[in-house]
Amino acid sequence: MQTNLIFDFSQSTQDIRQLWGAVDDVVMGGVSNSGLQHDGGVAVFSGHVSTANSGGFASVRTRNFEPPLNLSAYQGIEVQVKGDGQRYKFLLRDQDSWDSIAYAYSFDTIARQWITVRIPFNQLVPVFRAKTVQDAPPIQSQTIRAMQIMLSKFEYDGALNPRFTPGEFHLAIKTIGVY
Repeated sequence: MQTNLIFDFSQSTQDIRQLWGAVDDVVMGGVSNSGLQHDGGVAVFSGHVSTANSGGFASVRTRNFEPPLNLSAYQGIEVQVKGDGQRYKFLLRDQDSWDSIAYAYSFDTIARQWITVRIPFNQLVPVFRAKTVQDAPPIQSQTIRAMQIMLSKFEYDGALNPRFTPGEFHLAIKTIGVY
């Protein structure tokens, strides 16, 4: 199955900070901090995640795509990453609203090893602030508005992420595409 790239960070000359920005637990009183930057032909999502002040998540998110991405001809998202052994989340949004339902997929990384993660649209979990939304419609892959990558102490519905370790984290991203 061929992958079509949405982001090829090895080829990108655009300043990724114009499209991607941090959304960390400081929005609710936490003290975590993160960012996404180019480093040696990859994008690196890194920072420090802390559970102080009821915090425990760090993330980077795109601005809303204008126009929205129509990914309905594909089965899902494919990302090439090299992590630190923790479990991360990849999230998509199909609505304009900043604080809307997100569709999440958790994936484990292998420390210092490149892996390819396939994220089928039909396996995305609808969530609102890490709580599953039982009556949410399936994601509308013809109107993808935003992407987000997150490290969180929580999995879903209050359950803890079994691979979470507070402190410094590092996730290198080579590509984000569709398959």
